[in-house]
Amino acid sequence: MKGVQFLVAFVLLALASKLVSASDPGPLQDFCVAINDTKDGVFVNGKFCKDPKLATAEDFFLPGLNIPGNTSNQVGSMVNPANVQQIPGLNTLGISLVRIDYAPYGGLNPPHTHPCATEILVVVEGTLSISFVTSNTDNRLFTKVLYPGDVFIFPEGMIHFQFNIGSTNTVAFAALSSQNPGVITIANAVFGSDPAINPDVLANAFQLDQNIVKQLQSRFWWDNN
Repeated sequence: MKGVQFLVAFVLLALASKLVSASDPGPLQDFCVAINDTKDGVFVNGKFCKDPKLATAEDFFLPGLNIPGNTSNQVGSMVNPANVQQIPGLNTLGISLVRIDYAPYGGLNPPHTHPCATEILVVVEGTLSISFVTSNTDNRLFTKVLYPGDVFIFPEGMIHFQFNIGSTNTVAFAALSSQNPGVITIANAVFGSDPAINPDVLANAFQLDQNIVKQLQSRFWWDNN
């Protein structure tokens, strides 16, 4: 009898595990609109696969992440990615990497979110102030100062940023749990969308004068386009 009970429990557990794992794959681009006629198809959720017999070592290789990024820009940082766009062999493997360089005295990787990935970041040079904010309604700020060798996690979808508070260049590497994590830089998306969001909407949402909103939109739209 005990053997039968064990077998029933095992079968139920197996069925439960099967049901739990039966879910849609996470999106690997902003959207993937369904079509009935495949002749109009352009994208799949990810990328089409090369015949394995035609794969080479170059499909899994990317040089150059030892080269510092150019931080001579408005925010004083540069992100150099190593995702499926640069390394075709990452397709379907669910992981990617970035190198981030920050200029001294305020180099900033502005507030942004990765809709498809959790990020784990390690500082290899310099000093970095990092933060992320939780979702509504708490909007709790988690913040920490990192030094070489320190590691920090940014959970998937959370708005986060990094800021160089030191007097020297800072370098960090981050791994992300998607071949194409996506990135939405908050200021660029809100004030630099194309076409522009109605200024009345943004003035109300941010409690700003409409003229200030229009000024921000003109600046970010120009930067994005």
